[in-house]
Amino acid sequence: MTEQQTTTATERATAWFGALEAALTAQDVAAAADLFATESYWRDLVAFSWNLVTVEHREGVSELLESTARATAARSFALSEEATEEDGVITAWFTFETAVGRGRGLARLVTEDGEDRAWTFLTTLYELKGHEEPRGEYRPKGAEHGVDPQRLSWKEKREAEDAAMGVSTQPYVLVVGGGQGGIALGARLRQLGVPSLVLDRNERPGDQWRQRYKSLCLHDPVWYDHLPYLKFPDNWPVFAPKDKIGDWLESYTKIMEVPYWGSTTVKSASYDEAKGEWTVEIDRDGQAMTLRPTQLVLATGMSGKPNVPTVPGQDIFRGEQHHSSQHTGPDRYTGKKVVVIGSNNSAFDICGALWEHGADVTMVQRSSTHIVKSASLMEIGLGDLYSERALAAGMTTEKADLVFASLPYRIMHEFQIPLYDKMKQVDADFYARLEAAGFDLDFGDDGSGLFLKYLRRGSGYYIDVGAAELVADGSVKLVKGQLDHLTEDAVVLADGTELEADLVVYATGYGSMNGWAADLISQEVADKVGKVWGLGSDTTKDPGPWEGEQRNMWKPTQQENLWFHGGNLHQSRHYSLYLALQLKARHVGLDTPVHALAPVHHLG
Repeated sequence: MTEQQTTTATERATAWFGALEAALTAQDVAAAADLFATESYWRDLVAFSWNLVTVEHREGVSELLESTARATAARSFALSEEATEEDGVITAWFTFETAVGRGRGLARLVTEDGEDRAWTFLTTLYELKGHEEPRGEYRPKGAEHGVDPQRLSWKEKREAEDAAMGVSTQPYVLVVGGGQGGIALGARLRQLGVPSLVLDRNERPGDQWRQRYKSLCLHDPVWYDHLPYLKFPDNWPVFAPKDKIGDWLESYTKIMEVPYWGSTTVKSASYDEAKGEWTVEIDRDGQAMTLRPTQLVLATGMSGKPNVPTVPGQDIFRGEQHHSSQHTGPDRYTGKKVVVIGSNNSAFDICGALWEHGADVTMVQRSSTHIVKSASLMEIGLGDLYSERALAAGMTTEKADLVFASLPYRIMHEFQIPLYDKMKQVDADFYARLEAAGFDLDFGDDGSGLFLKYLRRGSGYYIDVGAAELVADGSVKLVKGQLDHLTEDAVVLADGTELEADLVVYATGYGSMNGWAADLISQEVADKVGKVWGLGSDTTKDPGPWEGEQRNMWKPTQQENLWFHGGNLHQSRHYSLYLALQLKARHVGLDTPVHALAPVHHLG
């Protein structure tokens, strides 16, 4: 038997980390890089790079360490649990320290040339030394024992803080957008003691959800959707209805004491490079105000601005027409003829609800769509990480988030393709019936399915919760083609097909988030930042070159002190931590040299 066969996975992982620490301590970049496999991927979330960055192979490891190792001063690497080995891969959970913080990570080791070497390596920063969150042993006392004639109650302190904000004090961080992303970040910043303020044009937290069409529910399961600090109770619905989510966000904002101004519209923002601060003009419930934050975060939704096509005849159409984001529900359209342009999540949800209320519904499919049945996605796609089964096996939400984060985007499709191949087999009859109805299906350019489509382009898919059956059986009529123009009472496609309509719903998706930067700041700044979202995979709607991380999300951008935050509930929860730590570090004056600030390849 070889030495590796007689030592345990834990012993081998411990030896590997000992060698890594020795190389880092000696500033021996070559020795550290040699501990990585010929094909290897190191994903760092803030700990080494003050950025979100993935480097590839030994050359990338060397480049990262040449730039960051001395300042990072990483040490005290230790396994946080016993390592395991399966199919020749050792999985090792670990913790470590840097000069300024503490981190945790996940390594996968493989044998190459008789030596254990890292194949994938995730490092994440989770707290700053001396700036720990007030939780656990650091939690606040709440009550101040003793006597003090000048004592203020907890409530009075909060009221004084609120009254001073924007008048005698300024937020260090201004978050524009008070949906789940802005609220999650606001909660993180609150716990880190960063003076911040979340703004939203709606009156109450959660109104973004309450105002959507009434049948809207989360398509992701509850285990995937927790917010930071405060998980949903264990009797929460698997797929939460929109109004329940809206109420939860409002309650969460109050419980977590997120500084939040509703009924507030940002009119403009400009950056003073000399002062290093923003000037943000707002309208707060009819009152004009000026805020001067240092950091500006646009949390206006991953999807950005609604895409509403401009076609001839929209001005003469006598019926109603609106984007799916403005669709409130089906109640007023019983017996009406409705044409829904698009075949994505919103399109299917809206078509299904309209059909249930007796509308005559036609879906216009403009391009192929990926569809996955909800039950199959939960069991095959998410079950090992986010489910009751996963919890029973010891897979906490926090651990699941790190497992998901540890899979490099470059090779994530290799893990996803077999899952979607299995779904194709399990649901073969379902897909056959859809195709027989004329529906144009796809599983992504490379067969990798939902998650990669979402990460690459954020569009082109539907998690089927029932409405696809209406297309398959013809209850919702299906027409394929491109929108050409509108007449007074019909939608006309490019091939001449006329579809009589009382209502046209444009379920036509959203543009890049830097569209909000153009509106609120300037087109110059939007172009300086470039396209937001996507990986550079050179697949449909995700042009290359390869970038390896989500463009401009949760990390420094080419515009100083401007950040973007958003995504689904999972991403809002997980990545808000890393964005909050970057902002906290700057607030307390830590040196934050950014490694590999991403260049701009696409304007929007």
